[in-house]
Amino acid sequence: MRLSEAAEPTFARHETFHPRYGWLRKACAFSASDPRIFTREDAPERLGVGKNMVRSIRFWGLAAKLITEDPQAANPRAPGTVPTRLGYALFDKTGWDPFMEDPGTLWLLHWLLLAPRCRLPVWWIAFNDFHAVEFADADLEVAVTTGLESAAGWKTPVPSSVKKDITALLRTYGPAARSRRPRRDEMFDRPLRELNLIGASVAEDRYRFALGPKPTLPPEIAAYSMLDYISRTRPESGPGTITLSQLAHEPGSPARAFKLAEADLSEALEKAENRAGGGGALRNIRLVTLNGASQLAWSEDPAALAPGILAEYYGSSPPHLPDFRAGRHGDRAIDENLLEELGSDRSVEEILDRSADGQSRRQAGA
Repeated sequence: MRLSEAAEPTFARHETFHPRYGWLRKACAFSASDPRIFTREDAPERLGVGKNMVRSIRFWGLAAKLITEDPQAANPRAPGTVPTRLGYALFDKTGWDPFMEDPGTLWLLHWLLLAPRCRLPVWWIAFNDFHAVEFADADLEVAVTTGLESAAGWKTPVPSSVKKDITALLRTYGPAARSRRPRRDEMFDRPLRELNLIGASVAEDRYRFALGPKPTLPPEIAAYSMLDYISRTRPESGPGTITLSQLAHEPGSPARAFKLAEADLSEALEKAENRAGGGGALRNIRLVTLNGASQLAWSEDPAALAPGILAEYYGSSPPHLPDFRAGRHGDRAIDENLLEELGSDRSVEEILDRSADGQSRRQAGA
């Protein structure tokens, strides 16, 4: 998968803030009750953050595919936001992990930030097309700039925007600075740092990707991410197979995002397969060997199969979402009737706006 296929050409939309504890849940909860929350004058007071942070929370919610632009917005040029199906399944008050307490949720969010279509092309390059293990900021900047210049049809962003995205990446995943005493937010308010994907190199002012097995990565989350990736990148549905070599080496795959080699991927999927002893969705995936190549096989549409694996991991079915599917379907807005059940105040305002807009168009055409 090429960068132009996997990502959107958006840069430095995070207002220089990294994603923090509570922000992604806030994005879902407030979008459910008020799709226009991020454009309200009193949004900083209601969200309990500064004005720039309001825009940052909106961006991170969109980037993690937990909220999406309102498809029923009266003004498509300034749409509100509503929860996606997956965002609702995770963070509704009756959802799988409403307080983001499960470590598997962090791995899932990390995958969603990089899954196509990705709103963080600088991050996508760093995890997929940047092959150095140890690196300095400047090394990553050179690789990212080169990758962006080769993206078909993209206008190269200004260098300051690239630097801001690199800084946000290292603040999100990297270790606290060793040259001074870390601030409280560096120690306690960077949830994805717990994944330990980027550590400090022995050399001063350099970083190191953590390659190899990930002890805190639940096998079910690994299996879900693989099926989610397959459903996003392959149009065919139904039973199928893919070699572990493809999953390990294709740019854009979860193995790249999780920094897993083929053997690590095989071990994670084998653990998932072994947990299928009691039945459930996991029994529909298995590792097979065909023509000497290890392959992941699945027995039904991966988009339909994957949510069942998440349900088994979290121990319950997704609330009010009997038709929930992985892939791009999970990125879509929740249904209108469910939004009304959640108490959204959009319906009255949007109806009035659409009526007024329609009346204006009729009068203009008269």
